[in-house]
Amino acid sequence: MAGHSQFKNIMHRKGAQDARRAKEFSKIIREITVSAKSGLPDPAANPRLRAAIAAARAVNMPKDNIDRAIKKAAGGADGDNYQEVRYEGYGPSGVAIIVEALTDNRNRTASDVRAAFNKYGGSLGEMNSVAFMFERMGVITYTKTVANFDSIFEAAIEAEADNVEENDDVYEITCAMENFFAVRDALEARFKDPESAKIEWRPSNTVALDEDNARTLLKLIEVLEDHDDVQNVFANFDLSDEIAERLSA
Repeated sequence: MAGHSQFKNIMHRKGAQDARRAKEFSKIIREITVSAKSGLPDPAANPRLRAAIAAARAVNMPKDNIDRAIKKAAGGADGDNYQEVRYEGYGPSGVAIIVEALTDNRNRTASDVRAAFNKYGGSLGEMNSVAFMFERMGVITYTKTVANFDSIFEAAIEAEADNVEENDDVYEITCAMENFFAVRDALEARFKDPESAKIEWRPSNTVALDEDNARTLLKLIEVLEDHDDVQNVFANFDLSDEIAERLSA
């Protein structure tokens, strides 16, 4: 997704990576906990847990942290009863936004998300108010150091992926949501752990933004992503290279 990847690139260039990594660790630990509780605490028998562990490895999370989270979930520790919730709404210039969260207090999270939308010129909508503008799909990435394009493409198509593209320093493999775990496992067996492997919301079309609205929207997304309960934010915006460069300066 153009907007999502552009936001990540801009925030990466802005720095403050240590604080962001600590926040990322916390969110992944929460996903590991929910994944382990929603199925067996054995990654071999729980595809969602395997995906969470892969995400943890991708950001170099220590193995002890991963193991502790799984054991804690398997032990049924109190205080970790998270619910999966989704919020949808509009940002500046009518940009559609989807927010995925894991929360132990739905009222608190809903109130915080609504306040963020209101502060930055957006409005929180009802469930499915913008989801129809997106498609749910699996997205798997590998760095180009893993193999050449032909090898990745052949393996992906054999695994019933839909498409393979080269983006910057990575190959991006996309597939239908229902094929995600099968495609990911087939590629893992051949090329080891991917750089990332997630189910994402991809927009059917995007909204081009001027610099002022882009700045406001990116601040909204930043505030949402910094919230402890928020796992993912997706939006259907696009920026010109010139505006993206200015915002990341």
